[in-house]
Amino acid sequence: MQKSETKLSPKNQRMARLRQLFQHGDRPWQGLIISMSILVLAIMIAIGWMLWQQSSSGRTTFGWSFLTPTNDTSWDPVGNNFNSWPMIYGTLITSLVAIILALPLGLGVAIFLAELCPNWLRIPLGLMVELLAAIPSVVYGLWGIFIFLPALVTPIGTFFQNSLGQIPGLNIFFVGPIPVSGASRLAAGLILAIMIVPTIAAVSRDVFMAIPGSQREASLALGATQWETISKVIIPYGLSGILGAVILGLGRALGETMAVTMVIGNSIEGTLSLLKPGYTMSSIIANEFAEAVTPLHTSVLIEVGFILFIMTLILNVAARLLVWRVARRTTHEARA
Repeated sequence: MQKSETKLSPKNQRMARLRQLFQHGDRPWQGLIISMSILVLAIMIAIGWMLWQQSSSGRTTFGWSFLTPTNDTSWDPVGNNFNSWPMIYGTLITSLVAIILALPLGLGVAIFLAELCPNWLRIPLGLMVELLAAIPSVVYGLWGIFIFLPALVTPIGTFFQNSLGQIPGLNIFFVGPIPVSGASRLAAGLILAIMIVPTIAAVSRDVFMAIPGSQREASLALGATQWETISKVIIPYGLSGILGAVILGLGRALGETMAVTMVIGNSIEGTLSLLKPGYTMSSIIANEFAEAVTPLHTSVLIEVGFILFIMTLILNVAARLLVWRVARRTTHEARA
């Protein structure tokens, strides 16, 4: 005797399959995450393609000479003569100055908050560090113009010009004197250092706080001092996270616009000196894009944006590879 089979209508079959699908919660979430990941990738590709297409006129006119220092490193919208090397150099040198100054300071703040700070001070001090990252960049710019430049940047620039500016090999970076206003590439680098310290400090602090306490206890039990524990155990253990914090700070320094525009002086100069006014890629786009009067001028500004986009992309890819290598090496050493 055969068992009778209940046949469902097509509508009920679809509902049954839908219920079965949602009974396994991982599948919908997996599909959603994959879709969002593809969407992010598509947006990034679309931005790059748009910048590439809109900058075709500038690439065709100037070619590779647009990127490299030449005898005529000028930016002349009236004569339709453009060279982006001064902006590329300004972006790289100000970001380098910022990361050199911000890394030890941010790392020191993170170590103090995670390892040395009293409990009653840890939370309010940590909140203050995070609030520094929330200050709008235009406020940093205003503070820089009226207080930071005359009170700090000008004396520092004068000191560098009188000391390092007399050393052969270094003097090309400290040709002075610094402008009376203090507006210079050095000012932009110092402002950027202040702006990215909270990012490096906050992320590094979270990395240190996530390290198991057993690592500290084992080091102290073997007779290490607190400083030896921090320098030889805590920092190496969290090195991949520290690198991630540095890359986040460097990414902000590369793309920062308003504060840099307000303190860098906005001058096209071929000199390499930190004490002279200059431009960054983001600041020249902010200054001139709305006033571009010719299609070629607009195209070369978009090309500058495309170069900045590629630089940021390469930086992030290299950072991920570096973090992956450090994490892999740390894992292998832990297993050994």
